[in-house]
Amino acid sequence: MIAHVNGKITRKSADSVVIDVNGVGYEIFIPLSTYYKLPDINEGIALNVHTYLRDDAIHLYGFLTLEEKEAFTLLIGVSGIGPRLARNILSGISVNDLVSAISSSDKSRLSAIPGIGTKTAERLMLELRDRIKNFNKAEEASGPGSGKDLLMADVVSALDNLGYKNSQSSEAVKKARKILAEECAFEDLFKEALRLLSKRQS
Repeated sequence: MIAHVNGKITRKSADSVVIDVNGVGYEIFIPLSTYYKLPDINEGIALNVHTYLRDDAIHLYGFLTLEEKEAFTLLIGVSGIGPRLARNILSGISVNDLVSAISSSDKSRLSAIPGIGTKTAERLMLELRDRIKNFNKAEEASGPGSGKDLLMADVVSALDNLGYKNSQSSEAVKKARKILAEECAFEDLFKEALRLLSKRQS
C-alpha cells in the first residue's frame, strides 16, 4: 500500500498529477483544493496518498494535507460514496466547512456541493456525525506539522487501512515511537506498531 509519494511533477491537470519517483511515474488523482496549490512542472512535491484497490485496478488519490486525506477516507466509508464522488466533494468544500456542516446538520450546505443531492447529504450527516468527532481528535493528535508528525500520521493511516480503529492505531504508533529510535523509518515504525496491535489482540 502506498501512503506517501515524494518526487517531481511531470504532468498535471485539474483531475490528476503524474509524479516521477526515481524514474517511475505515478498518476495520482487529486481534488481541486490540491491542484490549485501544486508547484510548476519539474518541481518537487510530496503528497499524502490513499491507495484504492479494485478488482481490475489500483488507483492512487493524493492530497497536500493529512486533513484532506483523512476526510477522504471518512467519505468513502459512507454507503453510496466512491472515491470519485469523495474527491468531488473535497473539490467543492473545505474540510473545515465539511466538518462544520455535518456537525451542525446543515443539509442545505451539503446538498449545494456539486454531485450531492438531498438524500446523499442526509446520508452524510447520519453516517458521519459521530465519526467526525473522532476525526477532529485524530487531527489534534496527528495533524500536519513536523516530519515526525507526518511519519506517524502515515503509519496511522496505513494501519487504519488494514482495518484497525483509528484510536487503536494512534495509540500503538505513539507507543512504537517511544520504543524505537528518534530517526526510525516508516517500515520500522509500521512493523513495531503492528506488533503492539497484534500483541494486544492475542
